[in-house]
Amino acid sequence: MIRPLTFAVFLATAQGALAADPAVSLRPVPRGGQVAEQPVTLEPSGAIAQPAQSAPQKAAKNKGGLFSSLRPLFRTNAVARRGRAQRQLLAKGAVCGDVAIQGERLGRVTGKLRGCVIEDAVRVRSVSGIGLSQKSVMDCGTASALKTWLEGSAKPALAKQGGGLRSIRVAAHYACRSRNNQKGAKLSEHGKGRAIDISAFRLANGKEITVLKGWNAGRYSKAMRRMHKGACGPFGTVLGPHANRFHLDHFHFDTARYRSGHYCK
Repeated sequence: MIRPLTFAVFLATAQGALAADPAVSLRPVPRGGQVAEQPVTLEPSGAIAQPAQSAPQKAAKNKGGLFSSLRPLFRTNAVARRGRAQRQLLAKGAVCGDVAIQGERLGRVTGKLRGCVIEDAVRVRSVSGIGLSQKSVMDCGTASALKTWLEGSAKPALAKQGGGLRSIRVAAHYACRSRNNQKGAKLSEHGKGRAIDISAFRLANGKEITVLKGWNAGRYSKAMRRMHKGACGPFGTVLGPHANRFHLDHFHFDTARYRSGHYCK
């Protein structure tokens, strides 16, 4: 039990120390007669100034050890290097926060017809190393779906043909128009930046396979149908030569979603 008189003496002593030097901390010094190398002081903001690092701490930091950085905690030099590399790649032309999608950001794009708006449009020139025959305007959801399809279906389908896929011929991308350019029809998904039409595939050896001729060609029909089927999932609507007369020579892909699910034909 602390006697009142003893506590009063302690309190007076503490108050005197603070009045003499308010920046000095009242934290106890290390025991065993070991004296701290420097006093712990308070910064003007009230934060405790950090003492100098010891030789072992500096060595651990240089090796990328546990305390190499405290922003965020446990970040090593290797992680920091990867972060810098990611930022450099993004600076070279990546859009949609994905280094596999190369192009430029356009921002808000509008057309003449009501509803022809893309809030955050991008102009894409290549996806997953596959070039586009023309820079194509779309939203990031459509660009990401294109990446999924190229990596999961198109590239594998043509991997054994002429050295593999190198580029795709884009027949249409963003265009403020009605569906199939028919008067009085609903606004096309092309007018919303959610669609892309692909009419041909160029291989590494220079050979170009068109949808029109390749769909029923014995050598390429299997690959064509694999690419068409593989698009159903990444895209909400997939149309090809069997859909109607408007799609005999190209694949139409868009990211519209319906309550009934995907529409693929």
